[in-house]
Amino acid sequence: LMCLYFICMLNEIQRLRVELKSLELRQTKQQQLIQRLMNHNQMDEHSLKAGSFYDMGDNQYMDCAQIFKNGSTLSGFYMIKPLLNLTRIRVYCDMTEGGGWTVFQRRSDGSQSFDRDWNDYKIGFGDMKSANGEFWLGNDNLHYLTSQDDYTLRINLEDFEGSHRFAVYKTFKVDNEQNHYQLQFGVYTGNAGDALSGSYHPEVQWWASHQAGKFSTRDRDNDRYDRSCAQEDKGGWWLNRCHSANLNGFYHRGPYSAVTDDGIVWYPWHGWWYSLKSVQMKIRPASFEPNDV
Repeated sequence: LMCLYFICMLNEIQRLRVELKSLELRQTKQQQLIQRLMNHNQMDEHSLKAGSFYDMGDNQYMDCAQIFKNGSTLSGFYMIKPLLNLTRIRVYCDMTEGGGWTVFQRRSDGSQSFDRDWNDYKIGFGDMKSANGEFWLGNDNLHYLTSQDDYTLRINLEDFEGSHRFAVYKTFKVDNEQNHYQLQFGVYTGNAGDALSGSYHPEVQWWASHQAGKFSTRDRDNDRYDRSCAQEDKGGWWLNRCHSANLNGFYHRGPYSAVTDDGIVWYPWHGWWYSLKSVQMKIRPASFEPNDV
């Protein structure tokens, strides 16, 4: 009888252990589910905040750097008034990576066509309400902004494998419409490779460099090519013969094949036949530069 009692006790202990383990596993799964829901809510809240519009009242700021220095450190949409502009304009301010960045171009999902005519690029187009909306701020606005100070350009790139690269250019400047929004930029730093100047190979700079390039669109050909690069490469850009960077190109998804290299291209990183997932182009005064860029 004593043996039977001990056997029953051992069986009961074993059963309780199995049940306890099952309860612990269920509790762990519930905790994981709760954490996922919390993370999802935080992401939604962050996305909502990032897409928010912040009304600064009657105060006037020439760019996002001034807004940041005034104490507004949340990324989102604000109104600014560049010195040469007659009216205020809505911009997206990126307050990460040191803060104070005025974003003038964003690609994220292919929802906007960047194969536009001269006037669209002149005044700007796209989604200026969503946190990840695609847009071009406008070449006139880009000229007004870069004429009022010495600006630094930062380009953030992401591929479809989740890798990120960046390129920074000192002394970024865009001329006026009479001079076809001609591009000027200075010294490169970063880990994406210097596509804008074509310095990755000296023998290709004569056709690959975008330095002093005039802006071209499908209806306004200002490149140095005997045909229209903008028509072939499906986007407005500072084109040469034709490009080693084409960040306003057609939204293919990663490796692609086409008649021309018309994707969202940054040649030194992925070559001509890989179209990037996301791009952000943004500027701020050089005097603002922190040490972490």
